[in-house]
Amino acid sequence: MNTGIDQILRRAPVVPVIVVHDVAHAVPLAEALVAGGLPVLEVTLRTPAGLAAVSAMRRAVPEAIVGVGTLTGAPQFAAARDAGAQFGVSPGLTSELLAASREAADWPYLPGVMTPSEALHARTAGFHHLKLFPAVQAGGIDMLKALHSVFPDLLFCPTGGISQQNAAGFLALPNVACVGGSWVVPAQLVQAGDWQAIRQLAAAAAALRAAASPSR
Repeated sequence: MNTGIDQILRRAPVVPVIVVHDVAHAVPLAEALVAGGLPVLEVTLRTPAGLAAVSAMRRAVPEAIVGVGTLTGAPQFAAARDAGAQFGVSPGLTSELLAASREAADWPYLPGVMTPSEALHARTAGFHHLKLFPAVQAGGIDMLKALHSVFPDLLFCPTGGISQQNAAGFLALPNVACVGGSWVVPAQLVQAGDWQAIRQLAAAAAALRAAASPSR
């Protein structure tokens, strides 16, 4: 199920979690992130501009792999795909979301979990790539180490509380494919249109994989 999500998660160490308030910011923001070495972008549906931002990025920045985050209901699956989103991410996994994901079986989808029971439920449903959310609040690195001892076949994208300072520790874990974070798209820089500064943050984030030392 959703085999394409593995290739997407392995493209870069950090997936920027993007909140777009002004669609005019979408294209230059995507260009800056891709130029900095982060081609996989998660545009959240936390604002009315989210889907329009996805469409704009897809048209103008073909190098980007643009997905939609904060999927919380089945209707959003169709809306996201219609907007051109190449993958979807949810903060959790409900029976409604599971049914929608099965109807869109060819569309890469990353459901969220927070507890071992939720991870077991998702794995039973056929998912082996999961978002741990909120990662730091759920126990962070220690939680992921504990999950790996029980579910060595699961691979995670932890999101929530991840920063430039702690990301390398997460990336060093054997069950972490990448991390999600908003620190590379600070609201004040987006509002100011400081795309060069965002490109520099993206470049620093893209270098985190090399900085991460193996942890077992």
